Amino acid sequence: MRQQGLRARTVVCVIAVVSAVLVLGLPFTGVRAQGTVDPDADHTLRAMTTYLGHLGAFSVDYDVDTQVIDHSGQKLDVTSSGSALIQRPGKIYATRKTGVTDAEVYLDGGTLTLYGKVRNMYLQIGHLGTIDAAIEAVRSQLGLDLAAADLVYTDPYPGLMTDVTSGVDLGSDVVGGIMCEHLAFRAAQVDWQVWVQAGARPLPMKYVITSKWVTGAPQYIVDFRNWNSRPNVDPQRFAFTPPQGSRKVDTIPTNVIGEIGEGQR
Repeated sequence: MRQQGLRARTVVCVIAVVSAVLVLGLPFTGVRAQGTVDPDADHTLRAMTTYLGHLGAFSVDYDVDTQVIDHSGQKLDVTSSGSALIQRPGKIYATRKTGVTDAEVYLDGGTLTLYGKVRNMYLQIGHLGTIDAAIEAVRSQLGLDLAAADLVYTDPYPGLMTDVTSGVDLGSDVVGGIMCEHLAFRAAQVDWQVWVQAGARPLPMKYVITSKWVTGAPQYIVDFRNWNSRPNVDPQRFAFTPPQGSRKVDTIPTNVIGEIGEGQR
């Protein structure tokens, strides 16, 4: 199931863009041989995924730009922000806000809850003991997008490398004032890039997916900040208590970019 990580992201992205969504970055020219993965790029990616997979708990804030192609062909950015608190192997508290939605995700070691604040409604899926299982359930059963969830698997490497045909280390870049190694990969349906913090803490600072075969080549871009590998974890943070007047539902509507489609009050 983990190997379907990036493929699942691709399916969500392509479906979204057909209605109005997703991914692209400006091409680099003359920097890599086709059909090969640069050993330096592979080494840095493995270091990042190993480091992430071995973090017992962490928190991070993020900003997302999801590019939408409207009916006139204009490329627009839909922006959102959020945060995530992860405690392995089976606990998540995550938030995501847009101009019209305000969603929370809870995983308490068994039950996954998705809560939409605007409509005060929630959905629950039981018997999900791990973070990996929860990500798969959200994507496959609900068609919802969790920002950069490919990076949260116990072992992110296999999913990220699914169908990859080439990869290169493009050298040093600076993201948010932090020196990073810039990696770029090509796969069957998407191109993707990741900027990995240099040094002893190889954390992803930016992640970009490009739907290269979609008209307009829209992008999905995540910028990370405020990584904390030793957060103070309150066990109650992962427990969902239904707010007063909330309504439990069997399905939650999604919008064209794979988020909870709450709309306006």
